[in-house]
Amino acid sequence: MSESRLPWTWWIGARYLRLRRDDRFVGFISAISMLGIALGVAVLVVVLSVMNGFERTLRERILDVAGHATLEGLEGRLEDWRGLQEQTGAAPGVVAVAPYVEGRGMLVAGPRSAGVQLRGIDPGQEGAVSALARQAGGVPALREGGFGIVLGRVLAEQLGVAPGDRVLLVIAQGNVTPAGVVPRMRRFTVEGVFEAGMYEYDRGLALLHLSDAQRLFRLGGDVTGLRYAIEQPYAAPGFIRGLAVELGGGFYISDWTRRNGNFFRSIQVTRTIMMVVLLLVVAVAAFNIVSTLVMVVKQKREDIAILRTLGSTPREILSVFVAQGTAIGLVGTLAGVALGLAIAFNLTAIVQALEGGLGVTLVDARVYYIDELPADVRAGEVMRVALTALALGVLSTLYPAWRAARAAPAEALRSEV
Repeated sequence: MSESRLPWTWWIGARYLRLRRDDRFVGFISAISMLGIALGVAVLVVVLSVMNGFERTLRERILDVAGHATLEGLEGRLEDWRGLQEQTGAAPGVVAVAPYVEGRGMLVAGPRSAGVQLRGIDPGQEGAVSALARQAGGVPALREGGFGIVLGRVLAEQLGVAPGDRVLLVIAQGNVTPAGVVPRMRRFTVEGVFEAGMYEYDRGLALLHLSDAQRLFRLGGDVTGLRYAIEQPYAAPGFIRGLAVELGGGFYISDWTRRNGNFFRSIQVTRTIMMVVLLLVVAVAAFNIVSTLVMVVKQKREDIAILRTLGSTPREILSVFVAQGTAIGLVGTLAGVALGLAIAFNLTAIVQALEGGLGVTLVDARVYYIDELPADVRAGEVMRVALTALALGVLSTLYPAWRAARAAPAEALRSEV
């Protein structure tokens, strides 16, 4: 019997949402509840999408520049690296191996100077393990004994140099002279400028030929280490550890997750905090439904009493108000998801328009490491947000609906006389 009468309970619940002359205030409160849920859900969808996009973009750019894993000598130099390269390059899961030399230095151009991370590469091999070497202009021009250098875009701008200009490179390793220890210096020609899209590299990285770096740091024929590109980048920690064990140990190993772990841990913590805070905002908006339904129950006491005297059960009365609150939560959730997706899919254009219109920089690469605000919408997360908001909306209907179901019809009619 109750199942056959269920449609009319939902019809009455929807009817109570209509803005009639005597119900305008209740309708207004209902609209505010819907709007609160919609805004909370929309903000939550956008924030989670931005955090996902930031993490994905950061990971891609780190992998493009830094490679997947590295194997280095314990004393800062790797001997017999050609044999190791040939041996490990044939290991299962290895895509490519390339040697490199790393060190710190300072570039000087006229009155300007900047600290820099130096990376010596073999232009013919580096492109297989680093997308940056394939994209960076001037890398093919690096040749043995040419003392050419390729700078990040921000670094070149800071030094005020362009391709063809000359810069002075100073490293901490010194030459002993009668006047004391003098820092080692060498003039390099800027062969090109690259843009990794990540401030840390665009500001602090310089590429030079492997042989020039070996000569500069007096490594002879040795290198700092070998960089690996593997088929499964997320398996890099286990891969490089197993590779070092197979080689008998005696190496310093690292991978992209270890070198940049703080970035990703901070993203995860920030995402968790933002999700909790914004879910509380959605919960506050959802529980506004409680006040809406409490007012409706008081206003509709006579209707409830008449329905009870006509034979309606307490369960059916409860269904009327659950239907009303659920409709508020459902409309608010769907509107919030639609608004959040619309903003997330057009976020880059929106940010650019705001920056152009307001004349400010909303995404500073010096702070956020990247110079754009990417968004990565994941259907699973959007679904979880929508279901959580809807569940909070339904939960908030239970108490007012229960109060309505418990109302005594005789008392309600007596109060109306």
